[in-house]
Parts: sequence; structure tokens; C-alpha cells
Amino acid sequence: MEDITEGVNNIHISDSNKKNRIQVSNTKKPLFFYVNLAKRYMQQYNEVELSALGMAIATVVTVAEILKNNGLAVEKKILTSTVDIKDDSRGRPVQKAKCWGRQQTLMN
Repeated sequence: MEDITEGVNNIHISDSNKKNRIQVSNTKKPLFFYVNLAKRYMQQYNEVELSALGMAIATVVTVAEILKNNGLAVEKKILTSTVDIKDDSRGRPVQKAKCWGRQQTLMN
């Protein structure tokens, strides 16, 4: 029984609904909406994770650069990958670029 308890305690579950993650779209909100939201998240959680797919990656990079250039944050980690998205018009999965990165508040 102890082995089972120890195994359960050591399980690492990736939380896809992180409270400090902002999923950026390049069509839904203006750029500075994401900048201001990232500032608020960094105040609340000390770090924010920006995430985007496809063309929205440019928006994530711009938000991150604005935060860095204004001395509000430092990049902690940047990750890129591809994900399969179902394309209904073609009837098959299509790969899209995915990018996510973490910004951490600068401590004065």
C-alpha cells in the first residue's frame, strides 16, 4: 500500500488550465490588451505564460518584447512545437506551429 501512495504522490500532472497562462489570438483582442493582461498576471502570480498557435505567434513575441523592453519582465523559457489541427475542408489533420514562453517579473 505504501508503494501505491508513494507512486501517486510522485505523479506529475500537467495542468492545461494554468491560472497564469494567456492564450493569445491575433484576431480577437488588440495587442495592448495582452500586454496589460500580462502585467496584471505577473503582479498576481509573479510569472505569466504566453501561448499561441500559428499566426498569433508574432503577437506573443511582440507582447514579450514590449514587456522586456519596458523593464517589466525577463524571459524565463521559450518553447516551440507543432500540433495537429483537424482541417475540415481537407478532411485531414494539418500541422500548425505552437509557441509558448514564460515571462517573470523583474525584482527591483
